Amino acid sequence: MADQSGEASSSSSVSEPTIREEVEKPEDFLEPDRKRRKLLKQDGKTEQKLEHRLGGILCCAVCLDLPRSAVYQCINGHLMCAGCFTHVLADARLRDELATCPNCRIEISKTSASRNLAVEKAVSELPAECQFCAREFPRNSLERHEDSLCEERISSCKYSRIGCPWRGPSHEGAEHEAHCVHPHRTGADVMEALRDIDARTLEERKHYDNIFELLSYEKITFNDLQMKPYRTDEFVHKLFYETARFSAFNHQWVVKARINNSQRDPTQSSERDMTYQLILKTKTTFPLAIHYLILKGPFGDMKVQPRIHRFDFTEQDNESPYLPLPLPDTAECNRLLAAKAISFRLIMFLVSK
Repeated sequence: MADQSGEASSSSSVSEPTIREEVEKPEDFLEPDRKRRKLLKQDGKTEQKLEHRLGGILCCAVCLDLPRSAVYQCINGHLMCAGCFTHVLADARLRDELATCPNCRIEISKTSASRNLAVEKAVSELPAECQFCAREFPRNSLERHEDSLCEERISSCKYSRIGCPWRGPSHEGAEHEAHCVHPHRTGADVMEALRDIDARTLEERKHYDNIFELLSYEKITFNDLQMKPYRTDEFVHKLFYETARFSAFNHQWVVKARINNSQRDPTQSSERDMTYQLILKTKTTFPLAIHYLILKGPFGDMKVQPRIHRFDFTEQDNESPYLPLPLPDTAECNRLLAAKAISFRLIMFLVSK
């Protein structure tokens, strides 16, 4: 009997740790999956907000940023903002290649790509952070907030015209102006600031007077022209633009343009510009003193800031120097390169001898 009880006690001592191990398994203390998923969602650490997820879906395939205005797509639906779309087309024009979608490599062009209005409207409703106060606003109202409503936006003193250099948050402007010393400066001190304003005004006035003086000339003509691209036959093909021949003052002329002053590979540069020249194609027995300027024409939308140039054309010197086409920025140059042709109006004035 003693042996049996001993065996019983030993068997019970062996079985107790086994039962305890089964009871204290770590898995048994874990919460049910459904409850865990609910808690994780409440934390927000493993799941982003809807607007952030949409931002990753609706972003441009090239710059990976949300578009600011127009959104273009290839026939497979890949999205590009307007700036990147024109840049891709411009690079293809400079390389003499077909433009392709950066995602699927299908051919894209002005005609094959289309605007995605639904994406444009969705992006305009997504929140964006104000650069001054760091608060979030819908993108379609952010520009107005930053320009006129935000109290943290940078503003200037109302006495800046007489030399006050202060710039600071808009809500501090009233306090600064109440203690600004510039209204109490002497006339001699104020004259220094007024001289700069007078110099800018004089330059604008001179340009204004030159235009009216040219309009009084006897011989004036204008032509609505198109420049189309062509390439040279050199080993490294260079891209030029040229118009068809047109008539002015009983002579034949063409306008020719080039990119980045004939840089060997303009695709390697992030900054792009165009220069142009006026060429006399017929012989002349006497010098032609020509004033000319380029404007946006009725059949184009070139954003050009007109500048008046003069050149005396002779039989030996029948090409004007290349002069900058006054475009506002690189984006406008890319937009012109992406088009099939560049439309503009050329006004010419002949100085009578």
